[in-house]
Amino acid sequence: MTALADTDTQAHRVRTAIETLRTRFGDRVSTTHSVREEHSHGEALDISRLPEAVIYAESTEDVSETLRVCHQHRVPVVAFGAGTSLEGHVTPPEHAISLDLSRMTKIIAVNTDDLDCRVQAGLTRQSLNANIRDQGLFFPVDPGGEATLGGMCATRASGTAAVRYGTMKENVLGLTVVLATGEVIRTGGRVRKSSTGYDLTALFIGSEGTLGVITEIQLRLYGLPETVSAAICQFRGLDDAVATTMQLVQIGLPISRVELLDEVQMGASIRYSRLENLKPLPTLFFEFAGAPEAVREQVQTTEAIALDNNALGFTWADTAEERSRLWKARHDAFWAAKSLAPGALVISTDCIVPISKLGVLIAGVRRDIDASGLQAALLGHVGDGNFHALLIAENSDDGRRRILELDRLIVGRAQSLGGSCSGEHGVGLGKQEFLETEHGDGALSLMRALKNTLDPDGILNPGKLLPPGRVYGHEAPLNL
Repeated sequence: MTALADTDTQAHRVRTAIETLRTRFGDRVSTTHSVREEHSHGEALDISRLPEAVIYAESTEDVSETLRVCHQHRVPVVAFGAGTSLEGHVTPPEHAISLDLSRMTKIIAVNTDDLDCRVQAGLTRQSLNANIRDQGLFFPVDPGGEATLGGMCATRASGTAAVRYGTMKENVLGLTVVLATGEVIRTGGRVRKSSTGYDLTALFIGSEGTLGVITEIQLRLYGLPETVSAAICQFRGLDDAVATTMQLVQIGLPISRVELLDEVQMGASIRYSRLENLKPLPTLFFEFAGAPEAVREQVQTTEAIALDNNALGFTWADTAEERSRLWKARHDAFWAAKSLAPGALVISTDCIVPISKLGVLIAGVRRDIDASGLQAALLGHVGDGNFHALLIAENSDDGRRRILELDRLIVGRAQSLGGSCSGEHGVGLGKQEFLETEHGDGALSLMRALKNTLDPDGILNPGKLLPPGRVYGHEAPLNL
């Protein structure tokens, strides 16, 4: 069959699937250009493609029916939540359907005594916390933005509070997952540990929608802390801010959040978020939580270590409104960086290293940025060794080439120091080239075998996460 004929066949299959699904879902199947455009891309990575249609699911049964039909017609499906992923996870391949779970927002159960809950995948963390606050509970994983909890599971999200509470991997007890055929399974449960069988929950966390579509999540919850205090501390030099962070982590201080913004990012955030009485200098954002006496001890220790590293003093934000404004400024960092050069291309990359290597990495990355001639801002969740670079260039083919070259240098430095190409953004389309170095051929071939077993026709978010290559147990690549 010729390539053109094969394309015609794919187009016919997707048209047939859409018409079949329209009889089931009616106006919850959209083929309008504006809706398709909204589902053609995520954030940061400048790659987009229109899906052939968007299906709005409202239940696990809806997802199951959609996948059953798409499996029957061999039509690619890309799960879509809030569209805030950063590495092209939700960009559809050709002749694909976007499966939107954003209407699946039910809180199914909250078990206050056991500190857990079950929710649908389209619920955002902000909505969950607004609904459980009156019960004295909260969910701590905070990647920023309006991320859905299903999307956070799919990308193994972490964020600003991971230094104390961990990532999604540590905070998901179980899942409901729809497989490529439409079959529904449940993994895990409500207990905090189990010694029975393979850990299927962990398998789907971070799988980026390539093994199944997550529709329900059993989450760990935490009691609201009695006291919360936040502060900003500025430094003359980036090295001093990094040294402060490393020392705080190494002594085991149970700090809730510690975020670094370099002078470029701080200058952008001051203007964009109207942060008063601050200078464009390397800055740490802190949050402390716990019993009043414990918080006082954390603050005193932090101040002493920061001052030993030439800190310029602390600015405090003790009220909920002040803390919210502070963290909103941190979460708006990408948009602040974009405001530095309106119309420019801005791509966000991240990497992570063991905490002892953080200072070496950031110093090397700053040299790479200076040598590149590009403008870039550094920031990140430095309490766990994870940092981000917002790379800015002219919006042209040459600008994109220069950004990607710098990205490769940054990631290469992290991997050479025993780190990873991504601490939280995930792989998607943007990070695949680094996986061979990070995992090796053997591990990648096993991952491809798992993909091929669970999705033999390759309809679930094809082309994402796994680069092409050998499949364990087979001489040649299969349908991935």
